Amino acid sequence: MFSNYQYTVTERFLRYAQIDTQSDPLSDTFPSTARQKNLGRLLVQELQAIGVTDAELDEHGYVYATIPANTDKPVPVICLCAHMDTSSDCSGANVKPIIHTKYDGSDIVLPDDPSQVIRAADHPYLQGKIGDDIITASGTTLLGADNKAGVAAIMDAAHFLIRHPGIRHGAIRILFTPDEEVGRGVEKLDMQKLGAQYGYTLDGGELGSLEDETFSADAARITIQGVGIHPGTAKGKLVSAIKIAAEIVAALPADHLSPETTEGREGFVHPVRIQGTVESAEIDFIIRDFVTAQLEAHEQLLRNIMETVLQRHPQASATMEVTPQYRNMKEILDQHPQVCAYAAEAIRRAGVEPLKMIIRGGTDGSRLSFMGLPCPNIFTGEMALHSKHEYVSIQDMQKAVQTIVHLVQVWEEKSR
Repeated sequence: MFSNYQYTVTERFLRYAQIDTQSDPLSDTFPSTARQKNLGRLLVQELQAIGVTDAELDEHGYVYATIPANTDKPVPVICLCAHMDTSSDCSGANVKPIIHTKYDGSDIVLPDDPSQVIRAADHPYLQGKIGDDIITASGTTLLGADNKAGVAAIMDAAHFLIRHPGIRHGAIRILFTPDEEVGRGVEKLDMQKLGAQYGYTLDGGELGSLEDETFSADAARITIQGVGIHPGTAKGKLVSAIKIAAEIVAALPADHLSPETTEGREGFVHPVRIQGTVESAEIDFIIRDFVTAQLEAHEQLLRNIMETVLQRHPQASATMEVTPQYRNMKEILDQHPQVCAYAAEAIRRAGVEPLKMIIRGGTDGSRLSFMGLPCPNIFTGEMALHSKHEYVSIQDMQKAVQTIVHLVQVWEEKSR
């Protein structure tokens, strides 16, 4: 089926990677940055150019589009989803993607900053990609494979399906979201307009990976009120909110419950931002666990630390506010086993062994699953995310395209 197909996924990815779509976790607008719509507008143009007539970009920055059904069977409507924004952890401006043809297994020195070296010894997955064509950035920015590799794979799959009408499938809804990296990717999504029954995010890494389990996640903010006074006359009077904040952070467990000391299904409490003055300071935390009930225990630990520190500073006060973020998608996906089973079959048909994996993080699918759209995550090849060392294999992206095509076929075949 794909033997003579001229993939467009690489040229699309190279084009998308050069558009700055970095989101902003401190913004109170939606989308958090207007520049994300620049990619959205291009995607709408490209979808319309390949024959997807209803492609649109809405006011919130979502791209919606439909590939109509070409079968008489009553096939559920499937959504294919990827996010357009890139992480704020590393610059996404002026990205210069570089193709390293037929990777030979050696370290990759990034030319715009030779101190940035993707060392093969540090990337076991890369060592398995000898002979593949590897795309990196140039050393001063991230690449944006997270998640523009997914965007490009969906676009190429759409291109393939439009040009091969003999491949039977139900209606397919395409969804590109903003602000996934700041945890707000589906905040303004119109589920009724989307009109899908099941979904898949294309936001995974390793070839063949199929992820049906994520962290459950809350955010917490501790706000501290100290006592400010001129430091020249501060003895016995000044109570620094900054120092109290530092004490709270220092009191967090050093050997467990932190990202740097946990793996697998272990959860954590992680400070991600601290700011303030002597009079007032804030600490933002993310709280994660695969068992949703454990979040409350982690939050109580944090509250106990705050209260213990405050006992040493009776003139100060503090409050802690917890905000739910997303929940482990497995709680929903276990109720719809066919969603992952069909994805695994599609991966096999692409000639790849499915790898059932967990995500130490979340995707748009985490929240979509609880919004009525069971939505696991499928590989794209994106690796070393949120860093200058990010890379993706062209061959992995092509396999993602194949998987999407096989997936919509499987749904059509299994429907009665």
